[in-house]
Amino acid sequence: MPNPRSLGRWLSSWLAVLTFLGLGVVCSIVYVTTHRNFASKQAEELRHKQNVVRHLVSEIATQDDLPGLRHKLDDFFVGHSDLELRLIQGDDTLVYATSARSRAQADLRRLEFDIPLPWSRTAVLRAELALDSSADRRLLMHLAWTLLLSALSGAVLVSAVGTWLIRRALLPVHDLARQAASLSPESVGKPLDGSAQAQELQPLVAQFNALLIRLDDAYRQLEGFNADVAHELRTPLATLIGETELALSRERSLSDLRDVLGSNLEDLHRLAGMVNDMLFLSRADRGEHPRRRPVASLAELVTEVVEFHEASLQEAGVSARVSGDGCGAFDAGLIRRALSNLLANATRFAERGTVLEVVIKPDGDDRICLSVRNTGPVIPPEHLPRLFDRFYRVDRAREHGDHHHGLGLAIVAAIARMHGGAPFVRSAAGSTCVGFTVFGSPAHAHAD
Repeated sequence: MPNPRSLGRWLSSWLAVLTFLGLGVVCSIVYVTTHRNFASKQAEELRHKQNVVRHLVSEIATQDDLPGLRHKLDDFFVGHSDLELRLIQGDDTLVYATSARSRAQADLRRLEFDIPLPWSRTAVLRAELALDSSADRRLLMHLAWTLLLSALSGAVLVSAVGTWLIRRALLPVHDLARQAASLSPESVGKPLDGSAQAQELQPLVAQFNALLIRLDDAYRQLEGFNADVAHELRTPLATLIGETELALSRERSLSDLRDVLGSNLEDLHRLAGMVNDMLFLSRADRGEHPRRRPVASLAELVTEVVEFHEASLQEAGVSARVSGDGCGAFDAGLIRRALSNLLANATRFAERGTVLEVVIKPDGDDRICLSVRNTGPVIPPEHLPRLFDRFYRVDRAREHGDHHHGLGLAIVAAIARMHGGAPFVRSAAGSTCVGFTVFGSPAHAHAD
């Protein structure tokens, strides 16, 4: 596994590189501008000397004045050791030349031009003017090295200061890490103190604290779930153990043993149903997808569920009515199971002589709402948010019932989520409506 990258070193390195590049661009502009200024100055100086030489040559009237011209040129070039001049008449007659100097490593900038002779209309002097720019070249080289060292020094300085600033900026993050490391299962819901964090990190701290709250809720639910499972399993196991020990404590007839085995078998079926329900909820929590098939009429499917519960409805003294219809791609078996749980739950709490209403209502965007409404005791508002929790019962006096272990509505919620929907409950004015929404296609369910 590769080592994690250091954010401080990464930022410091890139800060140094960008600083060097930025200073390098500035230094390059300074160097190019200075070089052009020197070149312009050298060209201007050569042009000035050209004009002076032309003027001095134009002042002689005859060839006999050439010695005077040489004298004037010698006076002019005194103190100008960086200039050289050669005047040539015709092809090879040297009229004037400055004193020879050693320029083994000279960087000469030359200018050649012709000067008409005053005493002849056709003869000209060819002038060769040279300017030694070695001093400027050395100055530019010195400037280049100075700028380069300045850019490197600036980059190193900025990187060092940036590293120090980054470490100071990350100190609150290290404090946040220490707070997170000190969390334990008992204090997982304690929010982290993000008051010292930068503004950019506040959303992250807020989201992390929200995650801690969700983890605390999940941890408490898990603890409650474990306690509820132990509580639910304890009664039937105790019954099984007690009846079996009693049956083995003395001789019994074959008929008595059959009665004991029959009673134990009922408890074992209840335990098996509870285990199967818990396994289904576990698969649903892990993201198991429903096996969708086209369902042409949900009303027919609901009618089948109502007919299956006909005996329990008659025993409770209530009837059921189906209204509305819908279609789509659903897992028909899961929809039947959810509706069966809702219908069984409504039957237990409905008043005798009332009618259970099963409503199928399309809600747009391929969503369908299925609900069961019964007339009976109102559920207190404080119980509504937890009605779909596992092993949660509103009526604690009935929590040890022989056939209902508190997972029915949790399974309804799981089936709704598997179809992209959600459960809901409303209870007021002597009427309770429990239901769920589903999407008729996987695409809409995924978008939800």
